[in-house]
Amino acid sequence: MNFINYLIRSREQIFSLTIEHIYLTAIAVGFAILLGVPLGILISYIKKLNKPILGVANVVQAIPSMALLGFAIPFLGIGTLPAVVMVILYSLLPIIKNTYTGIQNINSQTLEAARGIGLTKLQVLVKIQIPLALPVIMAGVRISAVTAVGLMTMAAFIGAGGLGFLVFSGIRTVNNNQILAGAIPACILALLVDFIIGLVEKSVTPVSLQKSGNINAKKAKHRKLQKIVISTAAVCIIFLFILSAVTGRNQASKVIRIGSKDFTEQHILANMFSDIIEEKTDIAVDRKINLGGTQVCFSALKSGDIDIYFDYSGTAYGDTLNYPPISDMEKVYDTVKADFKELYNIDVLKQMAFNNTYVLAVTKETADNYNLKTISDLAKVGPQLRAGTTLEFLNRTDGIPGLTEYYDFKFKNTTGLDGSPRYVALMNQETDVVDAFSTDGLLKKFNLVTLEDDKNFFPPYYAIPLVRAEVVDSYPELIPIIEELGDMLTDEVMMELNYKVDELQMEPNVVARDFLTENGLIFK
Repeated sequence: MNFINYLIRSREQIFSLTIEHIYLTAIAVGFAILLGVPLGILISYIKKLNKPILGVANVVQAIPSMALLGFAIPFLGIGTLPAVVMVILYSLLPIIKNTYTGIQNINSQTLEAARGIGLTKLQVLVKIQIPLALPVIMAGVRISAVTAVGLMTMAAFIGAGGLGFLVFSGIRTVNNNQILAGAIPACILALLVDFIIGLVEKSVTPVSLQKSGNINAKKAKHRKLQKIVISTAAVCIIFLFILSAVTGRNQASKVIRIGSKDFTEQHILANMFSDIIEEKTDIAVDRKINLGGTQVCFSALKSGDIDIYFDYSGTAYGDTLNYPPISDMEKVYDTVKADFKELYNIDVLKQMAFNNTYVLAVTKETADNYNLKTISDLAKVGPQLRAGTTLEFLNRTDGIPGLTEYYDFKFKNTTGLDGSPRYVALMNQETDVVDAFSTDGLLKKFNLVTLEDDKNFFPPYYAIPLVRAEVVDSYPELIPIIEELGDMLTDEVMMELNYKVDELQMEPNVVARDFLTENGLIFK
């Protein structure tokens, strides 16, 4: 019943994300066909190219999708382009292989007869080989298309949209309704794609290759129906392309792009600042939410793929600038502000009121069993405990490596668990300690005990707006709006807002807008 209620409440978002998913998948599969079929034909004629081309396609298929996506970001930026390129590369192998196989398996006597009646090589290819190989080629396209629907969920990691946004947002907030709202339409879409391309596969199969060589009235009617279904699907896809093009042309003349990392608080901040900017100015905001970790967002900001995102002073100081962690709030902020301007031409605006510092958290039972109140207490029993932390925390100087060296201890073992799964593992007693942010709503949800950083290892992590200098110069009216709102966001406020998303299962955009409305900053 809760799931049905969620579907009803979020139907507009689910529909728009489904349309995005179809659009992205159609583009990727379309280009994969345009590339894969000619390559398959090429290697069937030039045998020397067979192994190199199929070898490269096989290697690409073996690369983990997230690794390929991460590798593409520095070269292609964020958004639609890298997502589509990734899916194209993964879709090529079945199409190339099936095209090659289909052409190679054509009866040699058929080809000899075609040449005997005077057909040229091109005519043999167009009139004989491709029509006879088409059912096999379409089988490869069918595999690629169904696979592409699933792979395209990765697009959400880099702001390209699609149903993956719901899946990954649900995973990070332990919201099963949201996960299902993304996964079920993706499954239905995959089945629908498989069905439609199956119809195409049957319709392009020559009559002579079908089980029955003749077509009676019933079969003729069935094939006609298949063609209607295929034509309708094609028209719908073309309509989506036209609609996207028209929408792109009708964008406002003043547009800025606000990005966010891939956790609850960032989603709230991005929506909140987007709403207030659109309310108080004539600037439209393109929201690039759920882009991934620090490096993805910062790379996007440097390359101009986004104009603003919200980071944390300690993260910028230690992770981006690679300075050793210190606890001096003013020095950290002043250094980040000066270095970002000098090195990257990025303006660091006034830091916000909340300090979302790292904390280590354990269950109440673990705290009681080992008498844990501080990280120094943890250090005494660290070799007996298992840590489950985010991948970023596992590899940062202000994370596990620096922390264990500073407090002089080691955990029994450490496991990388991104997002909310680390909380689930903790509650299932698969790990004993997790990293968290001090304003995480999940700390309140799971009633966890946070350990005091008694030796002041963690630097301050005040939220800081990072803005490209060109945007500050073009839209100076943004600065007072952003800084005024930042002053209102205290530790208590952010934890409560995060809690509404993580525990009460409210949408981040709704939580953000409600806060602005309740405080008289915008009007519904």
